[in-house]
Amino acid sequence: MTGQLDVALLIAAAVLLVAVGAVRLSMRLGVPSLLVYLAIGVAIGEAGLGIRFDNVELTRTLGTFALVVIVAEGGLTARWATLRPVLGIATVLSTIGVLVSTAVVGAIAHYAVGIDWRLALIYGAVLSPTDAAAVFSTLRRLRLRPRLVATLEAESGMNDAAAVLLVVLLSTGELGGHPWWYEGLIMAYELGAGALLGGVVGWLGAWVMRRAALPAAGLYPITTIGLTALAYAAGSVLHASGFIAVYVAGVVLGNARLPHRQAVLGFADGLAWLAQIGLFVLLGLLVSPKRLDEAVLPALAVGLALVLVARPLSVSISATGFRIGWRAQAFLSWAGLRGAVPIVLATIPLSLRVPGAAALFDAVFVLVVVFTLVQVGLLPRVARAVGVTAPAEATELTVETAPLTRMGADLLQLEIEPGSRLSGVYLDELRLPVGAVVTLIVRGGTGFVPDHDTRLRTGDSMLIVATAPVRDATERRLRAVSRRGRLARWFDEDGANRPE
Repeated sequence: MTGQLDVALLIAAAVLLVAVGAVRLSMRLGVPSLLVYLAIGVAIGEAGLGIRFDNVELTRTLGTFALVVIVAEGGLTARWATLRPVLGIATVLSTIGVLVSTAVVGAIAHYAVGIDWRLALIYGAVLSPTDAAAVFSTLRRLRLRPRLVATLEAESGMNDAAAVLLVVLLSTGELGGHPWWYEGLIMAYELGAGALLGGVVGWLGAWVMRRAALPAAGLYPITTIGLTALAYAAGSVLHASGFIAVYVAGVVLGNARLPHRQAVLGFADGLAWLAQIGLFVLLGLLVSPKRLDEAVLPALAVGLALVLVARPLSVSISATGFRIGWRAQAFLSWAGLRGAVPIVLATIPLSLRVPGAAALFDAVFVLVVVFTLVQVGLLPRVARAVGVTAPAEATELTVETAPLTRMGADLLQLEIEPGSRLSGVYLDELRLPVGAVVTLIVRGGTGFVPDHDTRLRTGDSMLIVATAPVRDATERRLRAVSRRGRLARWFDEDGANRPE
C-alpha cells in the first residue's frame, strides 16, 4: 500500500512540475494553458501511459472543489470600483443570457442534430456558462478596455450558479414538473440567497480579520480561502447557490482592508493555478480517446450553433438597455470562452446515468478543445478588428500592508515599478497625510533613512508607517502620485483602487 502511495505521489509531483513548466511554453506558442493540461491528462491516461481512471463521482467532487477555488480567486482580484459599473450587464448575462443560450443551443441540437429534447437542453445548459479560468488567464494577457474585461470576468464568476441549477434540474427531470413561475422563483431564491449569504460571510470575515491579530502572516491567506469555502458550503446546506456565494464573498474580502492583502492575493493566485492544473489533468484522464471520433461532428455542429448564434443572441438580448455598442457586443460574443466548467457540468448527467450522457461528455470535451483553440487564437485579432483595444499603461502600484497592532498603525511596503510617476518625486512632494511617514528606502540592495530632500527612483522599495485612521488616505495619495505625478490633484486624480 505504501509503495502504491509513493508511486502515486511521484506521478502527481512530476505532472505538477511538467504542467508548471508548460505554462511558459504555452504562452510562447500562444496556446491556452488549459489545452496543455488536458493533453497531459490524456497522455498519462489509458491511451498513453495506461493509467485507467473512470471515477465520474470523484471527478465531479474534485472538480467542484477546484471551481470554488478558481471562482474565489476571481472574486478576490475583482475591484469594486471597476465591477460596480458593469454589475447590471454581468448579472443579466449570468441569468437571462444563460437561459437564452440554453434554449437556442437546445433547439438547434434537437432539430439539426436530432438529439431528443431533454438531452438537447442539457447540452445547452452545460455549454451556457463561460469559464472563469479560461477568461481570467486569457484576458489578463491582452490590453483591452477595462469595462469589457470587467464584464467578462464578472459574468464568468457569476454564471456558474444559474448553469449548475439548470443542469441539475434537467438531469434529474425536476425541471418542468412545476409551473414556470415556480421554477423561476426557486432559481431567484437560490441566486439571491447565495449572494446575500456570500456578502454576510465576506463582511463578517473581513471584520474579524482586521481585529484579530493572527500570530503568523501565513494564516491570513489560509483564513481568507477558508471563508470563501465556508460561503460555498453554507450556501449548499441552505439550498442556496454556493458558487454565487463564493464569488460575492471573494469580492467583499478582496475589497476590504485586509492585513497582508498582497500575500492573500498571491496565495489565492497560486492556489487557483494548482486547481486549474489538477482539474484539467483529471478531466483529460477521464476522457476516452477511442470514443472521440464519434463526437467530432456533434461537437462541431453544437459548437457552431453556440458561437455563431446562441452567444451573440444572448449578448444582444442581455445588452438591451445598457448602451453597449455593436463593437463591444461583438467582442463579448467572441470572448465568451468555454473551458473546464462545461466539462465539469457534463459529469453531472453522466453521474446520474442520463441516457446519452457519455456522448454528451465526449462532445463537450471535443468542443472545448477545438473552439478554445480557435477563439483564443483569434482573440487579439478580433479585439483589433472591432476596435476595443486599450493603450498600454504603467503597472498599477502595489501596496502591501502588515498590521502593527500595539501601535495602532500599519506598515506599508511598495516598490516603484518602471513607468510609475513616483520616480523623480522628492519625498516632501509626496504630501502624505499627517500620521504617515516614510521610514526606510531600499535602493540597490542598500537601505537608508530618507529625508525631505531624498528623490525617489525606479526600483526603490519603500517602507511607510501610517496610523490606522490615515492608512487609506496614504494609499490613495501614493497611487495618485504614481499615476499622475506630483501634480495629481490638479488632474482630479484621487488614487482610487483599480484592478491590478
